[in-house]
Amino acid sequence: MKSFLVANPKGGSGKTTLATNLAGYFARRGHRVMLGDVDRQHSSRDWLAIRPEVLPPIQSWDLAKDQPARPPKETTHVVLDTPAGLHGKQLDRVLGQVRRVIVPVQPSLFDILATRHFLDTLLGEKCVRKEKTCVAVVGMRVDARTRAASELERFLSYYDLPVLTYLRDTQLYVQTSANGMTLFDLAPSRAARDVEQWQPIIDWVEQS
Repeated sequence: MKSFLVANPKGGSGKTTLATNLAGYFARRGHRVMLGDVDRQHSSRDWLAIRPEVLPPIQSWDLAKDQPARPPKETTHVVLDTPAGLHGKQLDRVLGQVRRVIVPVQPSLFDILATRHFLDTLLGEKCVRKEKTCVAVVGMRVDARTRAASELERFLSYYDLPVLTYLRDTQLYVQTSANGMTLFDLAPSRAARDVEQWQPIIDWVEQS
């Protein structure tokens, strides 16, 4: 089973957008996908509740009384969405369940400051230091023409981590999310520009 964690302690960094679309990609490829919501706000679970049945299925946790949450049987791909403020024992616990971590970060001062501390903590984790768990970064809502984008790029250059891509700020993510959909559920002509931006992410996750 392949497992992926989408994490950043800063609220509003784009974690759920990244997690739902990653799960949507795997589902469109015909995999048996579970989108697990570690966030108490249950953003991903709420999104799954409105996902149309005609689309490739994405499952949530199997929840049984007095039993720990677990992926449904025959799950091949797990994507975990995480809460703001993820740290300490909770971070250790979820890192023990995955082999790849994607850190979304937006080009604002507050996002950069919060992410700096998180990346320092993440890179100090034993599983990351021993390369049992791989970490990569994705820039979210980035307009490459802005000064903020340049500041984000300069910040990320200090870390020996792959920066997979920069995803633009577009209402397409808002529109698809509101309907339980992803970019990968749309007609290719409608999502071509954004799917192209996703290709480096796809290449990286397919390496696992």
